[in-house]
Amino acid sequence: MTETAALLKIDNLVKRFELKAPGLFGASRGTVHALNDISLTLEAGETLAIVGESGCGKSTLARVITGLHQPDNGTIEYRGTDLRKNIQMIFQDPYASLNPRLTVGDIISEPLVIHKIGNAAEKCRRVIETLESVGLQESDMMKYPHQFSGGQRQRIAIARAIISDPEIIIADEPLSALDVSIQSQIINLLVNLKKERNLTYLFISHDLASVAHLADRVIVMYLGKIVEIGQSESIFKNPIHPYTQALISAAPIIGRGKRKKSLLLRGEAASPLSPPSGCAYHPRCPKMADSCRETIPLLDYIGSQDASHLAACPIAVSPEK
Repeated sequence: MTETAALLKIDNLVKRFELKAPGLFGASRGTVHALNDISLTLEAGETLAIVGESGCGKSTLARVITGLHQPDNGTIEYRGTDLRKNIQMIFQDPYASLNPRLTVGDIISEPLVIHKIGNAAEKCRRVIETLESVGLQESDMMKYPHQFSGGQRQRIAIARAIISDPEIIIADEPLSALDVSIQSQIINLLVNLKKERNLTYLFISHDLASVAHLADRVIVMYLGKIVEIGQSESIFKNPIHPYTQALISAAPIIGRGKRKKSLLLRGEAASPLSPPSGCAYHPRCPKMADSCRETIPLLDYIGSQDASHLAACPIAVSPEK
């Protein structure tokens, strides 16, 4: 991918959170290293998935991109500028992300109000059209969130995200709070909306089966850093980083065929309050060498066969070294 093709470009993004002890003048309990030097590009029209265990920084990255958190360092460029009004977000919990005091019509029209798009009649028309595009009805406008199921609430959240015609949708675990029987419906809706509206997705998930179905490219994060990135097919067929190998080995992916014996993740992920020296994964890694304790690995190409597949593990990338 060339830089000129990038719709969204992120360079050297850093985000830390200072933890305070309880009380008005609580002393610092330490610093959470949520994002550590994250760089990525998002190409127009693609679905880029970000995967990893809970606490790896996926949701923090989404919130920094949308401006809900301010970065401590690094840059975020949208079409070469830092404007973000064409980026909308679908949150994980459809029960918590919708204001229970507002009608569905008011919830969905909120982006139009914020960005001063259209008069009252135009807003109403767009709300009706958007409701119907996500499988709901005009009569739902005057209802309240508690009158809907979880899947229907997520459709409302999706309608709110798309009504202002954004180019980029950030979906932060949009399936995890839904019943399995509903998840496939929401996946199909996201696929259809992408085609109809020429959307670009940043899809954050720990559900590798959904990622394998939806994503063009995949980023694997561990403890605030990117450890592997590549085309979806390449990541799932030829995972390079030991952490990626363990994640994919343990996850049932429909259509992947018979799996080899699972590579179990050893131990627990280190705390982002006190990340390990060197490679953050080394305390759990079966391929650890002495250098892994000291040197922070950089993303490197896995070879000439796939110039877009990179991993942050010198041992796995160049085993002869």
